[in-house]
Amino acid sequence: MPFLGQDWRSPGQSWVKTEEGWKKTSADDKNNNVSVESFCKAEEEECFNKENLLLSLGYDMAAKKRKKDLMNNNTKVPYFHREKWIYVHKGSTKERHGYCTLGEAFNRLDFCSAIKDTRRFNYVVRLLELIAKSQLPSLSGVAQKNYMNILERVVQKVLNDQQNVRPIKELLQTLYISLCGHVQDMGKSVLVGNINIWVHRMENIMQWQQQLDNIQINRPTSTGMGLTDLPVSLQLNIMQRITDGRDLVSLGQVCPELGVLTEDRLLWKKLCQYHFTDRQIRKRLMVSDKGHLEWKKMYFKLSRCYPHREQYSDTLHFCTHCHILFWKDTNHPCTANNPESCTMSLSPQDFINLFNF
Repeated sequence: MPFLGQDWRSPGQSWVKTEEGWKKTSADDKNNNVSVESFCKAEEEECFNKENLLLSLGYDMAAKKRKKDLMNNNTKVPYFHREKWIYVHKGSTKERHGYCTLGEAFNRLDFCSAIKDTRRFNYVVRLLELIAKSQLPSLSGVAQKNYMNILERVVQKVLNDQQNVRPIKELLQTLYISLCGHVQDMGKSVLVGNINIWVHRMENIMQWQQQLDNIQINRPTSTGMGLTDLPVSLQLNIMQRITDGRDLVSLGQVCPELGVLTEDRLLWKKLCQYHFTDRQIRKRLMVSDKGHLEWKKMYFKLSRCYPHREQYSDTLHFCTHCHILFWKDTNHPCTANNPESCTMSLSPQDFINLFNF
């Protein structure tokens, strides 16, 4: 397109569009054949062309933005798989190429329904915590996104039910500390995606932590019999079912009567023997001035040195015969004569180790 306006190569001259075509004219030339109307018409046409060009560019940018927003909105909608069992293949065969990864198993198994099941909730929370500590970079981008979606559902369930607040707060704290280290190593391709996405997810974690800190447990409206109305023997029997010493301490802060019962030495002795071995207990003996063993102090000291015993109402199971991973109450297509004999229960750590090959 010819240059419209003053040309730096010929000062004082300009290009004007006429009926015969574009012509170069001088501003001082009074005898030119180009009328003022044609010059104004040329400027109007040029402005019109520019406006059309800008409008077309604007429409293209708006269309691209709408398409991008649509894609973002679609990707923000969490999609949860609901497969009851999956086949875990660890190598290539004639029938199947490749192997099953931790991220693939995490995507395909039905964790969405598992977090709604009281028996499986603690199992899933522990699995999320182990993944946050060391396995998050090994997950694919889809698995990492699915991880955050499941975590969001877990937090919402705790906020609605007002139960299991402390384990989720510990999970969020572990994940936040882990992400702080991963975000600093973004140049090493530790996490999949843009750094701004992960910064936004860290902000969501901080917001969830604040919501959990501000949660207020509502007092039940039931006027029936409470824990303190039961005989002391029954109260102690109920307390012996508690497997976390911190829950016993919290229970003792409810009222002075329960506080006295939670200091029972036999209660803390059984708690120590449940989580730790005799050898571990002997290494951390603590004796009071009266010659008695300080079982409560020993419990918290042992907790800092050794892991607790993990026990879950329902876990994932693995069939060594057909190499299928499934939930306990799910029937899998096993061809063995006695499927129960070749089935083993997997702890959260065993589930992760299953894919470390």
